[in-house]
Amino acid sequence: MIFKAAGMILTIGALAAGAGEVLGLNLPTLKWGFEMSRNADWLSIGAAGSEDAFPWFGWLTTLVAFLLGVYLLVRFWKRGSMSPITERKIERFKAIKRGYWSFLVLLFLGVLASLDQALVGSEALAVKHGEAWTFPAFTREVEKGFLFGIAGEDADAPPDYRALRREFRDADAGDRVIMPLWPYSPTNDNIPAVAAPLTVKDGRLLDGGKPYSGLAATVYDLTQPEKMHIRYRYRQGLKDGAANGWDREQNRVYGAKYKAGEIVPGSVTWNGAGSVAAYLNQDVSELVRVNFPPAPPILASTPRHPLGTNSQGYDVISYLYGGLKVNFHAALIYIPIVYAVGVSIGLLMGFFGGTFDLVVQRLIEILSNIPFLFLVIIVSDAVPAVWKDRFGLYVILGILAIFGWMGMTYLMRTSALKEKARDYIAATRVLGATTPRILFKHLLPNSVAIVVTLIPFSVSGLIFSLTALDYLGFGLPPKYATWGKLMKDGLDNLSSPWLVTSAFCALTGLLILVTFVGEAVREAFDPKKYTYYR
Repeated sequence: MIFKAAGMILTIGALAAGAGEVLGLNLPTLKWGFEMSRNADWLSIGAAGSEDAFPWFGWLTTLVAFLLGVYLLVRFWKRGSMSPITERKIERFKAIKRGYWSFLVLLFLGVLASLDQALVGSEALAVKHGEAWTFPAFTREVEKGFLFGIAGEDADAPPDYRALRREFRDADAGDRVIMPLWPYSPTNDNIPAVAAPLTVKDGRLLDGGKPYSGLAATVYDLTQPEKMHIRYRYRQGLKDGAANGWDREQNRVYGAKYKAGEIVPGSVTWNGAGSVAAYLNQDVSELVRVNFPPAPPILASTPRHPLGTNSQGYDVISYLYGGLKVNFHAALIYIPIVYAVGVSIGLLMGFFGGTFDLVVQRLIEILSNIPFLFLVIIVSDAVPAVWKDRFGLYVILGILAIFGWMGMTYLMRTSALKEKARDYIAATRVLGATTPRILFKHLLPNSVAIVVTLIPFSVSGLIFSLTALDYLGFGLPPKYATWGKLMKDGLDNLSSPWLVTSAFCALTGLLILVTFVGEAVREAFDPKKYTYYR
C-alpha cells in the first residue's frame, strides 16, 4: 500500500510538473527541477533564464520520477506483492504507536511543506479584476500593478496583494483577491511595524490591566501602524513628555509637551495645512503601542502575528515554515545521494576486500579524524559567494555529502562480508550472475534493514548540521529562511525571547519526531529480536 501510494504520487506529480512547464505555470514543489535548470547554465541548453533555453535537467528529473512511479505501480499493484517478512516488519512498525504516530505527523508536515506558496506566501492565489482572473502565485511571469487598476509610479511594479485586497474590499465593486492561508512570505516580505491595542480606564492608559509607561500613538491605518498620526509619551498611564504629530504623507507638522496628563501651556507648535483643531479631530485609530521589528507576539491586533516578527521584519510563523521547507527539501536530496554512494562503496569493500578494501578504509579513517563540522565550515567559507547566492542549498548539501557518506560504509561492509559467504551467493555465481546483479539484487536486499534503520538518524544529523552552519553564519544565503538564522537572531536580541523560543521548539519538535520514527524502525526491522523462542 505504501509503495503503491508512492508510485501514484510520483507518476501524477511528474505528469503535473511536465504539464506545468509546458503551460508556464509555477507549481508548488513540482517546479524544483525546472527551477534549478533555469538558475544554472550547465543544467540547461541555451542561456540560463531565457525563454529559449531548454531545461534538460528539469525534464530529466521529471522523466526519472515518472519512470520510478510507473515501476512502483507495476511492481506493487497486486495485493501481496511484498514478501511476508517485509509485511511483518511493517506491521511491527505500526504496532509501535509512538513511532507510527510520529511518522504520520512527519508525513503531514511533509504535505504542508510541499504546498509551498499555495499555503504560505505574499502572492495572491487568484485575483479577479473586472471580468479577468489572474493567478499570480502559479505563474512564472510577474504581474504588474496596472493589470489591477493601479496607476502612478506603482503601475509597473509588482503589487502588494495584501493592500490590494483591502482596496478591493473597501471599493466593493466585485473585484476579489484570494490570498494563501497565511499571507506572508518567509523572506523578502518586511512588516515595518505591528500595532498592539491599549485600553483607557478612568483617564489612564492601561496595558494588560496595568498603567502603561512608554510610547503610544494614534495611527491613520491599523494595517500600516508605522504611519502615525500623533505619538505620545506616557508615564504610569498619563501623558508625560513630548508629543509629535505627522500628516498622512508623514511630514512632521505638530508638536506639544505634556506634564502629568495635562498639556503644558504655550508648548503647541503647528506648521501644517488647516487648523490644529481639525488635525486633532481627524478620523484615526485609538491609542496603540507601535512595535517595530523585532515585534512581540500579538493576537489582538489586525493583522495578527501570533509569534511576532524577527529583526528583519519577517513574520516568524512564515519564517518557521520556510525553515521546514528547507529541511524537507534538503533531506529529499541529501539522503538518496549519500546512501547511494555509501551503500555502494560499503558493498564493494565487503565483497571484493583486498587492496580496494584497505585503501578505502585508510581514506575513511583519515577523513573521520578531521572534525566534520569544522571541515565543512572551512570548505563552505572557501566557496565563492556568487555560487552560494545562485545555487544556495545545493552547494551546502554538496559539501555535506562529500563527507557524509562514510557513516554507513562500515556497516554495509560488515553485512557484505557476512552475506557473501552464504550458499545463495555461491549459487548465484554458479548460475553466472554478474557482480552488479549479485551486489544489488541479492546482497543489498538482505542488508536493507541496516539501511532503513539508519535513515531517520541521518535525517536528524542533516537537520542539526544545517542549523549549526546557519547559526554560525556559514550556511545558506539570506534568501533562505532557516531555523539556525532565527536562533542566532534570537540570541542577538535577548530582549525578544519569542525568536529563540520559536526556533528551539520547532527544531526540538522535529528532531524528536524523527528520533521516535528511527527508534520504531530500528525495533521493527531488528532481526535479532525475533529470532529466538520465548
